[in-house]
Amino acid sequence: MPDNQGRVRYAVVGGGWISQGAFMPGVGQTENSVMTALVTGDPIKADALAKKYDLASYRYEDYDKLLASGTVDAVYIATPNFRHREFAEPALKAGIHVLLEKPMECSVADAQAIEDAAKASGAKLMIAYRLHCEPGTLALLQAIRDGAVGKPLFFSSDFSQNVKGSNHRAKSGYWAGPVPDMGTYPINAARNLFGAEPVSVRAVGTRGGRDFGFDDTVAVTLEFPGERLASFTVSYSGADIDEFRVIGTDGTARCSPAFGFGEGTATTYTLTDKDGNESEHEAPVVDQFAGETAYFSDCILNDREPEPNGEEGTLDVVVLEAVERALETGDTQKLEPRERRRRPVADQKREFPLAKVPDFVNTDVPIG
Repeated sequence: MPDNQGRVRYAVVGGGWISQGAFMPGVGQTENSVMTALVTGDPIKADALAKKYDLASYRYEDYDKLLASGTVDAVYIATPNFRHREFAEPALKAGIHVLLEKPMECSVADAQAIEDAAKASGAKLMIAYRLHCEPGTLALLQAIRDGAVGKPLFFSSDFSQNVKGSNHRAKSGYWAGPVPDMGTYPINAARNLFGAEPVSVRAVGTRGGRDFGFDDTVAVTLEFPGERLASFTVSYSGADIDEFRVIGTDGTARCSPAFGFGEGTATTYTLTDKDGNESEHEAPVVDQFAGETAYFSDCILNDREPEPNGEEGTLDVVVLEAVERALETGDTQKLEPRERRRRPVADQKREFPLAKVPDFVNTDVPIG
């Protein structure tokens, strides 16, 4: 049950950068959500963050006590990707709703197990696709559906950042690397812009002289039904870039920035028709984490299935797993035909002012 003010009570599982810098301040922007607990393996983070936000503090080994405490309705899980099932599945089995960071897990089997747990218990599961509630992304999706570029033929995207070798993402193999970490965004964008699921995956990677132990720059091509293509390149070694383009029979759309969030980051897209006429569209800067949390809490309070549910998350993991196989074998990976009836729609839009980023509680533990 929500608290006496009708707000959904959240526990934050994992006290890393995304929790501290985005989710935790974002919750305070909403009217239907409140934090009541924190779960982390770091006692310094636990004490400091619990005091800052007036939270009950739990260690990972005490997670079952939190789930049985009656003090939370939902958990936000922002642990490393390979620990998502570890915390999502027992919460769902206990009837606790789950807002789970993307990618959903590190294998289709683990993602499916999480989705199955939600279906069996009736607890709600939402994958934290913040852009599914972001005004500019939703506006561009609708423009493409309304024929702004004619029939979309191909999609291309470049997404790069220079990751330090000391970062935990540079030390944990493929599933912490640029494809799951960054590639999830263009994969999800292409799937929803085309309104379809890919049928084959090709990929090539390079290591650029860096000692990450995995490909730090990867180029991927997805084939979609109707002879449509989506290609993207992601990198942990390049200069910052964040954009995608959709080319259709009657025009083009270019979105830049496309996937980011935070101060000064407004989703901006340009439509160009077949005669070369351009129109630029800039969305307001919003708190994307407040937006996704408010949307999920609305779904909980009104007993509605969230759109970016377990199926949406699993479909992206299907592609991520296929990219891994393609990099390992050098072969094109054929995918079983799949359909997804739900796509992001306009009434998911939420607009909240950007929360101030607080000072971070840093320790030797890089995430969690």
